[in-house]
Parts: sequence; structure tokens; C-alpha cells
Amino acid sequence: MNKNARQESPEISHALAVAGELRILIGKLKRRLREEAHLGNLSLSQTAALSHLEREGPATVTTLARAQAMRPQSMGATVSSLEEAGLVIGVPDPHDGRQTIWSLTDACREMIKVSRAAGEDWLFRSIRTKLTPVEQEALATGVELLKRLVDS
Repeated sequence: MNKNARQESPEISHALAVAGELRILIGKLKRRLREEAHLGNLSLSQTAALSHLEREGPATVTTLARAQAMRPQSMGATVSSLEEAGLVIGVPDPHDGRQTIWSLTDACREMIKVSRAAGEDWLFRSIRTKLTPVEQEALATGVELLKRLVDS
């Protein structure tokens, strides 16, 4: 759509403004949930690698690097630091002995569980204390709309 059409249509201008505000708001919410989760001093690349392993299961450094658009050498350093922290464990790839398949340790799974619960607790308390029952229902409706956007 060209720039003139955007300027002529109030509906399009409004949708563009909402899209921009939503992007910013979701970013702020993600940062706040990370803060409330108390993940210590994990870097974004470390957190992303752990998230990938939790979602997708065991993976090689190459797979993790590709998923994060990083060089394998950089991801290798990230994984090494996670191994030193006791958050991941590696086993030789049965199909290619030159590779290692990394997975989350039980301690890491517990840390993720506890941190996720802390974030959800903050969000629950915030919803209950800062929003009226009518606003809570409006938020629930908004969540359903966001699900439709994500699933489209």
C-alpha cells in the first residue's frame, strides 16, 4: 500500500498506530517478565539457546546457531558457558561423532519452571490489583484476539 493511501484512510492509520504500540508493549512485557523471572545474569543468547532447547528438544551447536542467526563459533562459546553453569549437558551424536547433542539438565528445567512461575505470579498479581473486574474481562477478550493474530 502506498504512502498516500495510508494518509487518506483513518482506519489504516489507526491500524498502523495500534500495530506499532502493540509491538512496543509486547517488548516491554517480555522484558518485565524476564526481570520478574530472576534468571540471574544470563545473556540474551544464553536465554535464547535454553528456550530453543526447551521448545524443540536436544540440538547441536550448529542447529542452535542457525536458529539464532549466529555463527557456530559464537554459539559454541554460549553453550560452553551454559555447560559450565550446569544448565546443559552434551552427549556425542550417535550419527556423527564429531558433533555433540545438547539438552537441558534437570537443574535447568527446575530453574525454568521456578522462573516461569515467578513471572506468571507477577502478572497475576498485577492483573488482580491494577485492573477492575470489567477491565480483567476486557483483557481476557484482548488475549483471545491476540491468539487469533498469532495463529493466523
